[in-house]
Amino acid sequence: MGNESTLSLSELNDRIAILRDNIRQLVEQAAGASGAENEERISERLERQNEALEKLIKARDALISK
Repeated sequence: MGNESTLSLSELNDRIAILRDNIRQLVEQAAGASGAENEERISERLERQNEALEKLIKARDALISK
């Protein structure tokens, strides 16, 4: 996801919804995970998903404010 600026508003909203669902699923996995290795892996994935979500939201906000 490196070209947020070339996406339409609809595409941004779709990707935001997908990332939010991914984050929800990761949180559920984290609740059921046991062991430090699993928790660390899920934590890293959550961090990457949240960073991607922030970028998409900023791109969407910039597109809306034009």
